[in-house]
Amino acid sequence: MRNVLTIAGRELRSIFVSPIAYVVMTGFLLLGGWFFFNLLARFNLLVSMYSSFQGGAEAMQRLNVNEFVLAPLFHNLSVVLVILIPMITMRGFAEEKRARTYQLLLTSPVATWEIVLGKFVGMVAFISVMVALTSIYGLILWIYGNPEVGIMVSGYLGLLLLAITFVTIGLFASSLTENQIIAAVTGLVMLLLLFVIAWPADSAGKVVGDVLRYVSVTEHFAGLVKGVIDSKSLVYFVTMIAGWLFLTQRSVESIRWR
Repeated sequence: MRNVLTIAGRELRSIFVSPIAYVVMTGFLLLGGWFFFNLLARFNLLVSMYSSFQGGAEAMQRLNVNEFVLAPLFHNLSVVLVILIPMITMRGFAEEKRARTYQLLLTSPVATWEIVLGKFVGMVAFISVMVALTSIYGLILWIYGNPEVGIMVSGYLGLLLLAITFVTIGLFASSLTENQIIAAVTGLVMLLLLFVIAWPADSAGKVVGDVLRYVSVTEHFAGLVKGVIDSKSLVYFVTMIAGWLFLTQRSVESIRWR
C-alpha cells in the first residue's frame, strides 16, 4: 500500500504541474456554472409563469428543483466528463513511454498492479476534487431553495462513480500507446460508445436490448440521478472499475514479455 500511495502522490503532483490540469478543471467548472445558471433561470421562469396562471399553485407543486435543475445539470456534466477525462488520463502511461521512464518504472521493485493502482488513485483524487467543487451548486439550492437532499446526494454519487469509471477506461487507453493524442482519442471513442450503446436497444429484441441497456453507463447513471440507489447499478460500476483496472494491469504487464 505504501508503494501505491507513493505512486499516487507522484501522479497527483505531475497532474498539477501540467497546465492541462488547470485548463480541464477551469473548463469543467465554467461549463458547470453556465449550465447551472441557465437551468436555474429556466426554472425561475417556469415558476413565475405558473404563478400568474389561474390554478397555478397546483401546477407549481409539480415543479421540482431536483427534476428541473439538478438532474439536467448532472447529465450535462456527465457529457463534459466524457470529453475532459481523456485529456487527463492520456498522460498516465503514454507520457511515461514518451519520456523513456516507462522501462525504469517497470524494472523498479514495484508490482505492476501497484503501478496501475497508484496512477488510478492519483487521477481519481484529482477528478474527485473536480466533482466536489461542483457541490457548490447543490449548496446554493439547499440554502435558497428546497431540494430533496437524498436525491441530490445520490446524483453526486452517480457522477463520482461515472467519473471513476471513465478514469479506468482512459488509463487502459493510455496503456496501449505512447502517443498522448491517440490515447485521448481512443479513450474518448470508448466512452462515447458506452454512452450510445443502448440507443438501438428498443429495436434489438428483448434479450439483446436488455444486454445493451445493462452495458450502457447512462442507464445506471440515470437511475442514480433520480435517487434510485440500486444494487444492480452499484455492482455495475464496481465491476466496470475492477474490470478495466485488470485489463490495464494486463496491458502494462505485457510490456515485460515483449
